Amino acid sequence: MTRPRLFAAGAAHIDRRGRLAGAYVPAASNPGTMSEEVGGGAFNALRNAVRHGVDGSILSLRGGDVAADAVARAIAEASVEDLSAVFLDRTTPSYTALIDAEGELIAGFADMSLYDIGFPKQVRRSKVRHAVAGADAVLCEANMPATAAEALVNHAGSLPVFAIGISPAKVGRLAGVLARLSCLFMNANEARTLAGLESGANVVEAARVLRGKGLARGVITSGGAPLTAFDPGGIFTIAPSPARFVADVTGAGDAIAGVTVAHLVRGLGFAKALRHGMAAARLTVEASQVVADYDDEAFEAALALVGHPAPMA
Repeated sequence: MTRPRLFAAGAAHIDRRGRLAGAYVPAASNPGTMSEEVGGGAFNALRNAVRHGVDGSILSLRGGDVAADAVARAIAEASVEDLSAVFLDRTTPSYTALIDAEGELIAGFADMSLYDIGFPKQVRRSKVRHAVAGADAVLCEANMPATAAEALVNHAGSLPVFAIGISPAKVGRLAGVLARLSCLFMNANEARTLAGLESGANVVEAARVLRGKGLARGVITSGGAPLTAFDPGGIFTIAPSPARFVADVTGAGDAIAGVTVAHLVRGLGFAKALRHGMAAARLTVEASQVVADYDDEAFEAALALVGHPAPMA
């Protein structure tokens, strides 16, 4: 059986995570450990999708440094076609996260100006248009500027286009293409920002607003709380499979996006595909790597513990 192909455009860069050994003390030196691996929203999601039965290609941007070599190797090792552009006079983007002893994010620092500079031109390359034309679906994310997202959606034509919100500061870049998206994956703060609501507003209200703006499907995560999602049939929640322990929350949202998209393009219904994504997120939270390594038995066990859709009134 032919595997569907997913074209992804967005971040593939160096992820650094500093984990505290004890309680976080602001404005002070905090002992802990630092780890480094290749990550990025689009690349993380694509690697998760490839694990679940799709082939993938990625357009990203990197510099002319040692970090770029690590990114290129990681893309090759993931069996993903690399369509990325290299800027020899630039440094490769990176993301540095400070994580507390329980695995929760304290703060993140993004050095990603290359994405803002390079994506608007790169998405217009002929080989990118050809790659999109040969795909079954497209995945993008808000690390690219609005003009690049709009150009990519135009290339996609009638293909389903999925997107990841990335952060409250960047999710607004997708506002102009909401009505063209098949599904947008967000956390609660990103959803509130995109909906124009105040901090702390109910995520169900955010879902209603975004539906009114023309977004066909949306997924809103709230940490370990039930996930809120919507489609043309209405708004529903799904309770997550509880993690046995939290090693690191980094990459959990990307796992939901990548695995859900993989099962959607393979023909599974939205809610069922989303349950698969939530099972992958549980295994990601329990892993020290940004993309978890698990076997079919572990995945099926996690999937069995994911709740079923509960419609919202």
